[in-house]
Amino acid sequence: MDNEKVIDMKPKMNLKTGRTISMFVILGLIVLLALNSFVIVEAGNRGIVLQLGAVKPIVLNEGLHFKIPFIQEVIPAEVRVQKAQSEQTAASKDLQVVTTVVAVNFHLNPEEVNKLYQNVGLAYKERIVDPAIGEALKAVTAQYTAEELISKRPEVSIKVKEQLAKKLANYNMVLDEINITEFKFSNEFNNAIEQKQVAEQQALKAKLDLQRVEIEAKQKIEQAKAEAESLRLQKQEVTPELVELRKIEAQMEAIKKWDGKLPNVTGGATPFIDVNGIK
Repeated sequence: MDNEKVIDMKPKMNLKTGRTISMFVILGLIVLLALNSFVIVEAGNRGIVLQLGAVKPIVLNEGLHFKIPFIQEVIPAEVRVQKAQSEQTAASKDLQVVTTVVAVNFHLNPEEVNKLYQNVGLAYKERIVDPAIGEALKAVTAQYTAEELISKRPEVSIKVKEQLAKKLANYNMVLDEINITEFKFSNEFNNAIEQKQVAEQQALKAKLDLQRVEIEAKQKIEQAKAEAESLRLQKQEVTPELVELRKIEAQMEAIKKWDGKLPNVTGGATPFIDVNGIK
């Protein structure tokens, strides 16, 4: 038994094979490090740099950037114009319930997205924008009556925009534009407005009718004055010569109409012609 040789059944690894495997592992690590060393910030975005979870005071612009692998992380934040639409219910100055639908266009301040992320995060619409819209609308709506909200809509929009812009600026956002698309009121108020419009139309019609009657009356008075003045002038122009002329004209007209025969009826009138008057 002492002369028997113990045969090692474990396969011996070739030294060359081991080196090859090590090279592949190292190469894989290098590739992995290379892939994690660069980041691309897409168009319309900015990059927020986190280093071991802490927000760095730098903002990456669009394009390719280097970052420390496994140490730094880049969070993209969109800086294009975004839209938020909200429906808010508030009370007017005359205590009417008003439901307002408003559309808001805004964008993140590109240079301050890191601060926004640090203070608010990326859920800024739900946390900041929507509540700010409601607060601004309620504050402005309370300054106007329900009818003024309709008749002074441009003025209301300007005031809402001013207040909302200030609130968003506190969180590094920029307000671009607002559009109040609709004011909704209660059915009772809508009926009251409709009745008021009908009454105003009737009053306007009555006023126009009165003006028409007054104008017609004035026209008749002026016409009567003109006729009276015409008669007065005609009387002033009547002279003895004009009277004689009218007589002659009447006699000439009678001659034209007479057929030269005397009437057969007794007692009938015979046209009398003053021959001496005709010269």
